Amino acid sequence: MESRMEGDVFSGYGERYQMDGKVLQNFQKSFVQVQNILDQNRLLINEINQNHESKQVDHLGRNVGLIRELNNNIRTVASLYGDLSHSFARSVDASSEGESTGTLKSDGKANNQKRFRSG
Repeated sequence: MESRMEGDVFSGYGERYQMDGKVLQNFQKSFVQVQNILDQNRLLINEINQNHESKQVDHLGRNVGLIRELNNNIRTVASLYGDLSHSFARSVDASSEGESTGTLKSDGKANNQKRFRSG
């Protein structure tokens, strides 16, 4: 599995499709948001488990609020992934539209293909 630094998440994609820097920044921002929420969820789950194992009434009561927060976080992550999916699809569609018109290749350069006659 290839390992990438946080700021290098999209370098492979950028080589294949010429993308606006703003689009890449938005993708990266969303992925960072998702990761932060997932990190927070890990902490919430640990606290919920500790409270459950303690079997103390006040700790178990606190779990109600922690589980609500966890559920809200999961909804937020699902929404962010949905937004990312939609944005990614639009970006790929925009890139492939340039290719299908014959005016742009995936690197954004003019498509100057020469035709050879058999003969």
